[in-house]
Amino acid sequence: MKTKFPFKPGSPETLLWAQIDHEALPRHIAIILDGNGRWAQRRRQPRIAGHRAGVRRVREIVEFCARIHLPVLTLFAFSLDNWKRPQEETEFLMQLLRQYIRRELDYMRRNNVRLRVIGRWQDLPAPVRADIAHAVESTAANTGLQVAVALNYSGRSELVDTVRRLFIDMQRNGRVPITEANLAAHLDAADLPDPDLLIRTSGEMRISNFLLWQLAYTELYFTPTLWPDFRRRELLLALLEYQRRERRFGRVLSTIST
Repeated sequence: MKTKFPFKPGSPETLLWAQIDHEALPRHIAIILDGNGRWAQRRRQPRIAGHRAGVRRVREIVEFCARIHLPVLTLFAFSLDNWKRPQEETEFLMQLLRQYIRRELDYMRRNNVRLRVIGRWQDLPAPVRADIAHAVESTAANTGLQVAVALNYSGRSELVDTVRRLFIDMQRNGRVPITEANLAAHLDAADLPDPDLLIRTSGEMRISNFLLWQLAYTELYFTPTLWPDFRRRELLLALLEYQRRERRFGRVLSTIST
């Protein structure tokens, strides 16, 4: 079924959208939101201005993904390494996170968007945890776009936590085979499909300790565009590039493009 046209006729995105095979959209897109600080620096503004601009971009991309009926969008928002930044900046990021969750909760409810959180978010400050838990619970029954936000996250720490959960399961239930399937079943948000497409903004060409297990066969797309400048047009360009590629899963060849 062709996805309903999500733009106003004559908009800059119209031509790009017309080139996309709506039957071959990815099930899951993951994005590393990078470049807020450089965006602000280029404009001779404080770093917090870049973070504010980055949050506005999150709203636009989430709305777009909901319109095209993308099943899953994962956003790398705050890593464990981010605690190495100045205290003033991390405190501001926590405040910004709370503001975003509170402001967007009504949108998520009205538009059938489900919020998921991965990472060690239980270690975040108590007021942040409370807002997250409330939003996750309030949207748990929604059946549309699932937005998984990686908070206080690192891929290595997720694997450590996964092994710990698997070990506890083995203690409770006796012998449990150690297989790829069992390990994957104990990951954060294990019910979500692996990403089909990873996008990293700002020109950096690394995955930076993000979804180390899940990205095994993911298509990687790097763009020099800084996250606050990453608009719907840039996401459409990423989708076009994704659909030009041939996906290989070991010996299996799956052709995306027609």
